[in-house]
Amino acid sequence: MGIDRKAAFRAIASGKTAEESPAPYLVSAWQHLIGHEYGADDFAQATIDFVKTWDWEWVKVNPRAIYYSEAWGATYDHNDYQNGYVIPRTVSTVIKSAADVESIERLDPSANPVLREQIDAARLIRAGLDDRAVIDTVFSPLSVLLQFADLPLYPGDPYARPTIELGELFEERPEQTEKALKAIAETLADYAATLVRDPKDGGAGLDGIFYAVTGTASENYFDDDAYARFAAPYDRIVIDAIRNANPDAVILLHTCRQESHPERFAHVGADILHWDQFLEGNPDINAPLGPVPVGGASYTLFAPDGDAAKVAEELRKTIELRRGKPFLLAPSCTVPTPASDASLRALSEARALR
Repeated sequence: MGIDRKAAFRAIASGKTAEESPAPYLVSAWQHLIGHEYGADDFAQATIDFVKTWDWEWVKVNPRAIYYSEAWGATYDHNDYQNGYVIPRTVSTVIKSAADVESIERLDPSANPVLREQIDAARLIRAGLDDRAVIDTVFSPLSVLLQFADLPLYPGDPYARPTIELGELFEERPEQTEKALKAIAETLADYAATLVRDPKDGGAGLDGIFYAVTGTASENYFDDDAYARFAAPYDRIVIDAIRNANPDAVILLHTCRQESHPERFAHVGADILHWDQFLEGNPDINAPLGPVPVGGASYTLFAPDGDAAKVAEELRKTIELRRGKPFLLAPSCTVPTPASDASLRALSEARALR
């Protein structure tokens, strides 16, 4: 008889030890399913197929990264993924000039076709993978606002093509920017609440949310003071809405890139914390931050020419470091598209080390 994966996920998220949980850790990975990112049915089936192919034990739904901007009216060329990059080429942004920030309004997720598509996909994935925990991705309001202007989501983003400067929003129009952030946060709060709410109450019935602050905290892109003003209050709106909609929902917070300051997020109400333990300036997986960590192997090793032996080595080290303590085993970030089958297999087979 196999383990109860849903029960194990919840036990791990609540901080139970290996002896108290049905399993000491669970294994997963996620990637951008390019070619299947549009249409609820196609995306849901591609997600289910990917999970079942590798028998991932918990599910992080990984929608197209730009659906937030699309919800507010941005357009992209679905057939041009910029030489293999996982975001299609921008055709038209939401914020073309700094004054456009004043036009950002709260949306109704049930009436917005882009957000409704994602809710429909979540319901299908939930139904198709009912034997394991499913969490869906929601970007932070600050990340979404940056995306509106095609501003970088992390320092040095080579694919961002903004037509305005960061300071035009956060220094020259701070009050208007805060009003836009509030509208975005309230929209995402309604949306995330729908994802985790019970189906009998109109929700998608998911087990939680993967809340991504992207690289906004990386390398002090937004330092402590700026983050406290332009991010933290709006993170709070979304996180509180998730808790209110479903007190049992699991919140996994992801902070991306090097020097990503996971310690900033130790007390925001997340159950699980994910950062890249392999990048400069980041703590290792045993850092005493409070929330249960996610770790495993560097996502870069999952590239088509990645080193599966190195993946296996890093996984073994992570498992040994967390011996007797709760954690989730996964790559340090989204694996590349395409990815190395050998590296994915090494991760999938790491369950045998339990």
